[in-house]
Amino acid sequence: MSGPPKLHPRIPNVLRSGVVLLSGWIDAYLDHLRVERALAGNTLEAYARDLNALVAHLGEDTDPRSVGAEAIASMMVKNVERGFGARSSARQLSALRGLFRFLVRERAVAEDPTALVDRPRLRRRLPRVMSFAEVERLLAAPDTTTDRGVLHAAMLHLMYASGLRVSELCALRLADLDLQRGLVRARGKGGKQRLVPVGEVALEHATRYLNEVRPRQVANGSARGAADPTLFVSPRGPGSFTREGFWRMVRRYAVVAGIVPLPSPHKLRHSFATHLLRGGADLRAVQALLGHADLGTTEIYTHVAQDHVCAAHAKSHPRA
Repeated sequence: MSGPPKLHPRIPNVLRSGVVLLSGWIDAYLDHLRVERALAGNTLEAYARDLNALVAHLGEDTDPRSVGAEAIASMMVKNVERGFGARSSARQLSALRGLFRFLVRERAVAEDPTALVDRPRLRRRLPRVMSFAEVERLLAAPDTTTDRGVLHAAMLHLMYASGLRVSELCALRLADLDLQRGLVRARGKGGKQRLVPVGEVALEHATRYLNEVRPRQVANGSARGAADPTLFVSPRGPGSFTREGFWRMVRRYAVVAGIVPLPSPHKLRHSFATHLLRGGADLRAVQALLGHADLGTTEIYTHVAQDHVCAAHAKSHPRA
């Protein structure tokens, strides 16, 4: 490779003998993902863990130009020895491919060593979903005679009605919910926005929360007072609900509702998509509602819905 590598403004302080170390380029790539692609903090942390695992495998003083396909393959083998699942290794390899494509563009390396490494074979894992009856029991679990129960019911109904991710639900602002038109604006991965319709029942719970409960919670718990733009205000103090808080809330109500195994919050999103497809919704429409960039990501739900069709056939067909 002719000429020195093109230096990124974030990394001149990690030069050793005129060489930009791999760890410095990882910092530059993460900075690129944060600024150029606007990835969320949790996603950036996951990328950082996967990429820094390569530094731990090869050593702190690694020159990226010395990294070949053999080094990447040996890391994948070590993952197997340490008990990593195929899905975790595939995710790690995907992060490394993104890094080395970035290095090729920046002329830090001549070629991408990950191009010669096979992706671990993944067993197709279907998302677990709740039955409609289980969803009904979960949504009915909060005690709506209390402020806390009204808040929780509004959040649960809105999440199932619109198929939001937990992070999207917790990040909603007052201006994102249009009660007149029955729409919610979600901010998905990479800052992409989409409008999702909300059913009447969820809107009724949201309206009651906004009229009866939120004003008291803002006045009592938020330092920002009436200017707080957050839709769902935590009763424990300033600001919105956290993902962890919502996760604990869902599990608690699942115990009350007698749902086994205990569902994760994301299972509400899986159930939303599957129930739509079972009801005859178009796959492209479900893709838009979920905010999936790739239709292939949405297609996995058709297999779950197909199981429902097969079960109905087996139960009712005389020759089944």
